[in-house]
Amino acid sequence: MNTDALRRLPWAVRHEKLPPMAWTLRRWGIAATHLHADVRIAPPARLGPGFSLSIPEHATFVTGPTCDFRRGFVCEIGPGGVVEMGTGTVFTSYALVQISTSLTIGDRCVFGQSVMIADGNHRFRDHTRHLLDQGYDFRPIRIEDGAVVMSKCTIVASIGRGAVIGANSVVTRDIPAYCLAVGSPARVVEYFGPEDQRPAGL
Repeated sequence: MNTDALRRLPWAVRHEKLPPMAWTLRRWGIAATHLHADVRIAPPARLGPGFSLSIPEHATFVTGPTCDFRRGFVCEIGPGGVVEMGTGTVFTSYALVQISTSLTIGDRCVFGQSVMIADGNHRFRDHTRHLLDQGYDFRPIRIEDGAVVMSKCTIVASIGRGAVIGANSVVTRDIPAYCLAVGSPARVVEYFGPEDQRPAGL
């Protein structure tokens, strides 16, 4: 083994050899502590440091193969809630997912740093009651194949196939397929898909 290879060895052990063992141990730990729920994380999956599921009652969390949860992924699912995602979806770091109804994520979706996805909004318009006492408005969320959500976005509505959500955006209404949406609230600023699928008005 040459000198360069020897110098690289500690890095390779730390970043290439140990992580797969840690991912497997985390997957086993999640399975062992969620026997009351339907939790299926298809291998190979990358479960980075801070991966956490909070499922106090029966609920569902299912992933396809090769999903990548790099660091700080937290998912909270209420009773009867369902989170399903397809093959090859990536959460880069520090995502928070809060679901009481359902979240369906397609294949090869990408989520940037510090993304939040929630299927409910606090009710707040009754001035005689505290916000925490007014309940929520819920709606299922669907994020189609190939959608990309950049860093620091909040998602409370569905996103179409191949759509791109710009950084720091807040998605409060459904975004059609193959659209770029930006802002708070997010608005479609460009369509880049097949001409025969262009939404009316774009």
